Amino acid sequence: MEMNFAGRVLDMSRCHVMGVLNVTPDSFSDGGRFNRLDAALLKARQMARDGAAFVDVGGESTRPGAARVSVQEELDRVCPVVEAISRELDVIVSVDTSTPEVMSQAVGLGAGLINDVRALQRDGAASAAANAGVPVCLMHIKGEPDTMQNRPVYENVLREVGEFLTLRIRAAEKAGVSPKSIILDPGFGFGKNLDHNLRLLASLEQLHVLGHPLLVGMSRKSMLGQITGREVDERLPASIAAATISAMKGASIVRVHDVRETVDAVRVSMAVKEVV
Repeated sequence: MEMNFAGRVLDMSRCHVMGVLNVTPDSFSDGGRFNRLDAALLKARQMARDGAAFVDVGGESTRPGAARVSVQEELDRVCPVVEAISRELDVIVSVDTSTPEVMSQAVGLGAGLINDVRALQRDGAASAAANAGVPVCLMHIKGEPDTMQNRPVYENVLREVGEFLTLRIRAAEKAGVSPKSIILDPGFGFGKNLDHNLRLLASLEQLHVLGHPLLVGMSRKSMLGQITGREVDERLPASIAAATISAMKGASIVRVHDVRETVDAVRVSMAVKEVV
């Protein structure tokens, strides 16, 4: 269950916390807050102090209705931040991108994980990920960010998510990605309504049959707002609850905005699992 992230080895049988660092002007929760290098690096330092194993740097918003950015704009946003964090901090830098050029350049600057919400479906992405030689996270998405929430329909959401991920595993392996370097993300909130999300979470442990570590991201998402009636900046307790459930169900990584609080919750979850 160990995985090597550009020289940093983690035990994936335990749950680790990934801090979200959006270097965008339009992300749903923190767009515009960290799109300057100094602000991004300050935030990354804080997440590292708070116990994050990963800092996930993203330069293209994937919120519902988000517009696509140019390759050069994404490179300009992401690469200086990846380079600065990799040089200064003892954390694994993850690059949240679907763009082959960004994958290649970010890994060259020190990124240890490619986190692709489109599961390497863009032209050239699979070969870029294989050539990069670092682990890759394949996420389920139904449609594209600008259309994914237009009345998504499933006959059986768990089965269909599993089938999609199985196909993307095969495509990644065919391109040359090592089977030992694949992480899976069921894609909470990406082309799914509240019922779909809850059914996925309730059955999350069943996705272990696919044979790869799981990454889960529900932090501050609209599904939590629908359940609690809280606005984005009031969803910390709900986000911690979702991360705790995920950790207890065997997630290897929880992707969150609030690192310090989630690290404590995950530590409690792991302590309980160790004695069960």
